[in-house]
Formats: sequence, C-alpha cells, structure tokens
Amino acid sequence: MIMLYRADGSARPLAAAEPIDICPDDTVWIDLHCPTRDEETLVERLLGIAVPTRDEMKDIEPSSRLYSENGAIYMTASVVWRAESEQPELADVGFVLAKDRLVTIRYVEPKSIGLFVGAFSRCVDGRWSGIKVLSRLLETISDRSAEILEMAERKVDAISRQVFTANARAGQRSRAFPQAILFNIGEEQRLVAKTRDSLASLYRLLTFFYALPVLQDDKDMRELCRTITRDVQSLSEHANFVSGNITFLLDASLGFINLEQNAIIKIFSIASVVFLPPTLAASIYGMNFKVMPELEWTFGYPFALCVMVVSAVVPFFFFRWKGWL
Repeated sequence: MIMLYRADGSARPLAAAEPIDICPDDTVWIDLHCPTRDEETLVERLLGIAVPTRDEMKDIEPSSRLYSENGAIYMTASVVWRAESEQPELADVGFVLAKDRLVTIRYVEPKSIGLFVGAFSRCVDGRWSGIKVLSRLLETISDRSAEILEMAERKVDAISRQVFTANARAGQRSRAFPQAILFNIGEEQRLVAKTRDSLASLYRLLTFFYALPVLQDDKDMRELCRTITRDVQSLSEHANFVSGNITFLLDASLGFINLEQNAIIKIFSIASVVFLPPTLAASIYGMNFKVMPELEWTFGYPFALCVMVVSAVVPFFFFRWKGWL
C-alpha cells in the first residue's frame, strides 16, 4: 500500500495501476507499507530512485544500511514491534531522502509510526520538507523507545516487590513461584534487549544523518537531530541500567530457589540423623539370639522403647541448641 502525505496534512492512497507520471509537488512523505513489486516500481519511476527490498534492509553492515546513491540518501533502522506482547520483535524500517521527499519502506506496523501518522495532520504548518518529516519521525521513534523502557521498568519493579516482599513471608511461596518469576524475568529481558538493539541502530542512523550537508543547512532540524541523538544516548544508558536490574533479579530468584532447596535437603538430613539412633537400638534388640541379657527381663520391652525415644530426642534438642534447626 502506498500513502502520499502532503504539506497541508492531507493524505491519500496511491494505487499501483493509477495513471500518474509525476509526483505532486506538495508531497513530502511517501509511505510504503508491505509494498508489492508493482508499487515499488511506481515509486521508483516517480522519484527516479531504487527502492530497497526487504532482504536488502535486513543486512546489518553499516555500508548496506547507511549510504548515498544517485543523489538519494538511504538509511535503515530497527524499530521495536509488538512491545506489549509476550514476543517483542525488531522490524527493519527503511528511510530514503530523495528530491526533498521522504520515502519509508516497512513491512510491519510499529506503534511509533502509527502515532506519527495520527499526529501528522494536526502538526503540519505548510512548510514541511522531507528532512523535517524524517526528523520528527525519528523523534517519535525515540519517544516510543522511552515509553517501552518505562513500561519495562515498571514491570521489573513489580517483579522485584514480588520476589523480595510477598514471597519472603512464610507460607506465601508456592511451587509455581520460581517458574513464574523466571518466566516474567525472561520476558522483560527480551524486551529490554530488543530496545537496546533498536537504540543502537537508531544512534548509528542519527550519527550518519547529522553529518549530511543537507541537514547542516537547516539550523532548526540540525539542533533537533542533536537533541534526539543525546536522548538516544541517555536511553541506551538507561536500558543498560534496567538490564542490570533484571540480571540482579534473576540472580536473586535463583538464590531464593537454592535456599528453598537447601532447606528441604536440611530437613531430610536432620530427620535421617534423628532417627538413626532409634534404628540402631531397634536393630540390636530385634536380633534373634537365644542368649541376650534382656531376653527374659520383664521390663525389657519398655526399656527398649525408652532407649529409642531418648536416642531420638537428645539429637533433636542438641540440634536446636546449636541453632541448626
């Protein structure tokens, strides 16, 4: 699908079979969403550029993501997609600056682009250019990354309270606790890792974009790009901080699991030691020998029971006195 956005904030779809040879002069942004080959050919004919394919945008080499060709500037960034789901992903979005127009190529629907599209008609002032649209779009992507990190931080804080407060009380921990906690920690780690990769990709794009002569000629957009770059840097540092907290929570959760397992093993170990002397006494008096001192004794049976009870009680209280129980 092709959407044409004009400087006055209006937008209209463009069909691949539409008889058009010249792009409207007031077009500042052409958005290609899951384009077909016919739609790519139409845009290439209108602007005289080569539209990168989906496979070309997947290349991770900087020379394949950030370059200039035939007067057009090609840039590709990875954007977080489906951040609210259990399986967040990175989606490659291509940006092409050609003839003072911005062309975006995408095969997913990132929320950041949807937010920018919704605000586009309310914010335009009739003096927009392709560079300005790109700068504002990158600003929206940066703001969306900040929202994702804030969402992840709130979830990590909730997990932290669950680990150190609710489940630290006696009787509150269930068998499902370790698995549930580890599953939630893994989800947040995946989201933060994807966001960090997206911010790194965005930072490389902004560094390349800031060095372009066409941007240096526009003072306002140059300052905006510098501000976005600083924001992305600070967000990357914050993402590292959140990732460190997640690692700490993972270690703490594993520590609680080990403590719980050790407590169980401790109970079995003490029980085996406590019942070992009574077992020994019962084994001695259970031997089938004809000549035994207590065999004909009237109080032999109660005496054996008392020996077994005393041999069990003495180690128990000894362990309590030592603080092992």
